Amino acid sequence: MPHLLVIAHAPLASALRQVAEHTFPDCAPTLSVLDVDPGMCADDVEAAARDLMTASLPAEWLVLTDVFGATPCNGAQRLAGAGVQVLSGVNVPMLWRTLCYAGQKSLTELAQRAVQGATSGVVATPPLPLNE
Repeated sequence: MPHLLVIAHAPLASALRQVAEHTFPDCAPTLSVLDVDPGMCADDVEAAARDLMTASLPAEWLVLTDVFGATPCNGAQRLAGAGVQVLSGVNVPMLWRTLCYAGQKSLTELAQRAVQGATSGVVATPPLPLNE
């Protein structure tokens, strides 16, 4: 079963963990987070992420980052390879979809579900009429 790691600008990763635990209270064993502070560089992010990953020791990881090209993603991309898939653009629907299927899907299938959750979670709604 893949383990999830959210790497995002502080305090977003911790906030996403709180949202995840609100909806999926038993997700704690499969979800790790890394808040990236302003002074951190990609090397720092990579090192901190590797420490988290080593402490948990699952065989596979799905790493979700907030913004492609930003420090959290740049550090996470260095982790990508055998057993580690990195996706950027994390949002709540992506995280929830991932947690729904975390124990049932392979790393590749879980990454696909995460992308589906992220994109289907963005919906334009019509404006509400103003009361005059």
